[in-house]
Amino acid sequence: MPSSAPEQPARGFRHASVLLDGAVEALVHDPEGSYLDGTFGRGGHARAILARLAPEGHLLAIDRDPQAIAEAAAIDDPRFTIEQGEFARLGEIAARHGLHGRLAGILLDVGVSSPQLDDPERGFSFLRDGPLDMRMDPSRGESAAGFLARAGEGEMAAVFKAYGEERFARRLARAIVARRLERPFERTVDLAEVVKAAHPSWEKGKHPATRVFQALRIQVNGELKQLDAALEAALEALAPGGHLVVISFHSLEDRRVKRFIRDHVRGDTDLPRGIPVRDDQLKRRLASLGKARRPSTEEVQENPRARSAVMRVARKRY
Repeated sequence: MPSSAPEQPARGFRHASVLLDGAVEALVHDPEGSYLDGTFGRGGHARAILARLAPEGHLLAIDRDPQAIAEAAAIDDPRFTIEQGEFARLGEIAARHGLHGRLAGILLDVGVSSPQLDDPERGFSFLRDGPLDMRMDPSRGESAAGFLARAGEGEMAAVFKAYGEERFARRLARAIVARRLERPFERTVDLAEVVKAAHPSWEKGKHPATRVFQALRIQVNGELKQLDAALEAALEALAPGGHLVVISFHSLEDRRVKRFIRDHVRGDTDLPRGIPVRDDQLKRRLASLGKARRPSTEEVQENPRARSAVMRVARKRY
């Protein structure tokens, strides 16, 4: 059964790694190989990968969240190394460790982790009052409060529409701009209440601020640009025959992953018709390893946040 037992990370916030068994099984095809976990989180996947590796194997992990880096200190294993950084930079990080072009597999578990959502001080959730931050690395970049304080109505609406797929993006942006004239947005529940009051059509079973909070998180962390860069970097960092495993949690991410794999499976489709070419000239750099996979009913029952997860797997051809 592809489910995982909840872990107890630092500060008491619980986290269950999504698609743990399935992801690790798809990733680790050579127990003596070197692997990269591009999103350590609270270490669920990393610990499961290490459990499958031979003494000669190695795991390099990356995360930009300082709390994740602190959690990694609990792993006492000579086969394990972690660096703080964005997974978009996985190529240069792998190169520093002499692993660029030599990795047997790369795992990317995209999006926000449960401890980040559950900790009010991180500002990711509209259900818990906390500072309106939302940065994966709180020491760098613009916070959500900073963006809301300086963005114009047009820019704000564009972010809500593009990253939250919010139908009423302009209306909600207008309400936020009007309210900030009275006082700036600094707390999560304050923003959620303003969005709730301004939203004209609530989706059943979904808080009206859900899409706005998703959009702000993606904007603040540059998540889609990070994903695009990480996919390109992963293709170069893998060894021939290496496996790429990506778990995404909403359609904006999954569409990018699906398109990336599809394009590199098809190769160069712009060649003039009728011209004979060898298969290697088509630049088909990936082979898809099965269809998209989703969590089992049992895993969703144990961890409702897993319900939207999609995993895609591919093998590098050359």
